Amino acid sequence: MPSTSTSPKVHALRDELIRRGLRLPQLRLLVALLETGQVSGAAAQVAMTQPAASRQLAELEKTIGAPLYDRHARGVTLTAAGTVLAQRARDMLHGLDQVQHEIASLASGDRGKVRIGSVTGPAVQLVLPVIRELRVTFPEIEISVLVDTSDKLGDALLAGDLDFYIGRLPDGVDAGAIILEEIGREPVSLVTRLEHPLSRRSNLKVEDCLEYDWVMQPEGGLLRRTAEAYLLRNGYRTPARILSTSSLLLTLAIICETNAIAPIARAAADFYASQNAFGGRIRRLEIADDMEVVPFSLIYLRNTKASPAARRVIQLISQQIPQRYGAETGAS
Repeated sequence: MPSTSTSPKVHALRDELIRRGLRLPQLRLLVALLETGQVSGAAAQVAMTQPAASRQLAELEKTIGAPLYDRHARGVTLTAAGTVLAQRARDMLHGLDQVQHEIASLASGDRGKVRIGSVTGPAVQLVLPVIRELRVTFPEIEISVLVDTSDKLGDALLAGDLDFYIGRLPDGVDAGAIILEEIGREPVSLVTRLEHPLSRRSNLKVEDCLEYDWVMQPEGGLLRRTAEAYLLRNGYRTPARILSTSSLLLTLAIICETNAIAPIARAAADFYASQNAFGGRIRRLEIADDMEVVPFSLIYLRNTKASPAARRVIQLISQQIPQRYGAETGAS
């Protein structure tokens, strides 16, 4: 099998002109000469005296080993070698200008990659509006979003796969390694399909829902623990028939096709019950309005400096919090 490594000879050819003494100011001068057709004009364009420009051009010809321009009564004309070099130099200088612009954009947070994690409710209420705003105001910021449980989001943050996440601090995570800015509580709603038998029942009560199958997270999942604790705390039994899945998509599909009931984040319930999502095929039951998950937070690593783009996104999310969750937020 042929080797894919680059030979020392090829490397030597790559930087031959640099080793001979080729310098960027000489290339800028040659590009100016291509554009003006006069040594005096080229010198003025790069803020150089004409004698200095003539010396630079002579040194450049010596470095290249070929004449780069011919003089005539009205100025100069580049030779074939000079034209090739000037055109390549112009492309290279333009590329360097682009690099400078891109670096400045990265430093200012106008572009870059940001990896966000979120539990379901805030993904709809906070992350989605920010993504819409970014598409308009900072389209060169590339966003990736992982929606999952707080346990998995915490693991992803510690592994360096996320810049930050919106959720809860998993058990066993060193709190000293984390910065946690509390946002608010996450209300939970019970949802069914639009034409569910309970939709026709007056004076609906929570106990009426226990006659049906429930779709919930696997045992130990936060939403499941929240729903079961709510039921027990209010004197109800837990559902007798439970289908366990961590997939919100599968949960909603089951809800749409059966008489099952599911507890999901209220923000997600309102979104999927609207006419713009899932065809408005699910409804939020107007019961258990005080069911809510423990507070969630904006969480990121203490000793890892966020990129400018990540800081910009965090700032935009922070601006959404008061209007989405009110003023009862704080840092801890």
